Amino acid sequence: MSKIEKAKGWKHSKPGLWLSIGTSAFGALTIAKDVRKAREENDTLKLVNALVGAAALITGTALLVRELKRLGDDDVLLG
Repeated sequence: MSKIEKAKGWKHSKPGLWLSIGTSAFGALTIAKDVRKAREENDTLKLVNALVGAAALITGTALLVRELKRLGDDDVLLG
């Protein structure tokens, strides 16, 4: 397998999926900050925007976790 093929498979490997989940965790911090700010300002539109972003983040993380479970022991990068 060439290095290019391995690089293309990175995001579907266990380390790639874990990295994506970790990145999502940082996104959660930003969303929490946005929700807090929207509540302080009593801005309903900003609050809805933050909640929709939170829903997208939760859905994306759930998809990553599902892919991680499906991957199981078939990780090509780990040998």
